[in-house]
Amino acid sequence: MDAFFLQQMINGLTLGAVYGLIAIGYTMVYGIIGMINFAHGEVYMISAYLCAIGLGLLSFFGIHSFPLLIFGTLIFTIVITGVYGWVIERIAYRPLRNSTRLAPLISAIGMSLILQNYVQISQGPNQQGIPTLMSGVLRFNVDDGVVQITWTKIFILLAAFVGMAVLTWVIQYTRLGRICRATQQDRRMASILGINTDRVISLVFVMGASMAGLAGVLVTMNYGTFDFYAGFIIGIKAFTAAVLGGIGSLPGAMLGGLLLGIAEAQFAGLVNSDYKDVFSFALLVVILIFRPQGLLGRPMVVKV
Repeated sequence: MDAFFLQQMINGLTLGAVYGLIAIGYTMVYGIIGMINFAHGEVYMISAYLCAIGLGLLSFFGIHSFPLLIFGTLIFTIVITGVYGWVIERIAYRPLRNSTRLAPLISAIGMSLILQNYVQISQGPNQQGIPTLMSGVLRFNVDDGVVQITWTKIFILLAAFVGMAVLTWVIQYTRLGRICRATQQDRRMASILGINTDRVISLVFVMGASMAGLAGVLVTMNYGTFDFYAGFIIGIKAFTAAVLGGIGSLPGAMLGGLLLGIAEAQFAGLVNSDYKDVFSFALLVVILIFRPQGLLGRPMVVKV
């Protein structure tokens, strides 16, 4: 098999796993309130800064063991990004929940701009970064070359799939998951049955933001650099992944992320890397035209 093709597949799977984690936030929020959280990309961007801050704090207190550094940074980042998700829901969505559908959309876009400028002012406009935490490469000989995968990419794939598996288990097999699914199916009936739907919606925002926080740590470990504008493009691509897989479906979000990552990596390698973003957005347009419900999504049914 072609070594270049296999190398791009590995790169695409790594990128797609990150897209999938961020897409989960979009699909969970849409599934429970029927709206898109356009501030979600900025939560991912903030998590990159939190990753650097967490690593700096742990190093300052004398923690230099790699497992402790990564575990501590993940916990720190996920908790803080969860708080950001809760705040976004309380400020941008809850006051407008009974308003027109356009009002929360505008509010979310405004929150996105506020977060961008807040980070730009507080952290500076320049690109920032962290040192490489994991070194080492696995190499495999194939017929016409060598395929390699770094330990960082292996860690990203494992962490992404573990995070997705844990969240799927929570939604499918726990009491919290049953409450979330009941609220998604009929919010009014769930409220009549005694479920605090406001609290459930806040928890969904927190869980979605936590997945974006995990993605932010993984991407920062892989690339090492970030800036205050990092959330815009990757947020749109994650939204594309959510639509591709079927927005409202957790497995669809991860499937869409993987397919988008692989398609983008192959396009960048075989055609032109300068136009990979154009390819992603063109794919979104095609999906919305020919299969708006996505691969695993269900067509919207209007109840009368």
